[in-house]
Amino acid sequence: MTAVLATVLTGLFSITALLALVRLYRGPSLLDRVIAADMLLATMIGAVGAEAAVNRNATSLPVLVVLSLLGFVGSVSLVRFAVREES
Repeated sequence: MTAVLATVLTGLFSITALLALVRLYRGPSLLDRVIAADMLLATMIGAVGAEAAVNRNATSLPVLVVLSLLGFVGSVSLVRFAVREES
C-alpha cells in the first residue's frame, strides 16, 4: 500500500512540477513567471512533506521550514516590487 501511495504521489507531484515549469518557460509576463516559480516551490514543499509522512520521519522538517520561509520572503518581495512599479 505504501509503494502504491508513493507512486501515485510521485506522479501527481511530477505532473504539477512539469506544468509549473511550462508556465515558467512560456509565461508572457514577469508576474506569470514569478507565480509559476512560487507554485514550483509549493510543489517542492508538498513533495518533501509527503515524503516525510510516507516514511514517518521528521528529519526533513528543517528543509520544510527553510522552503516555506523562502516562499514567503519571495512572495513579499514580489509584492513590494510590484507596488513600486505601479507608483
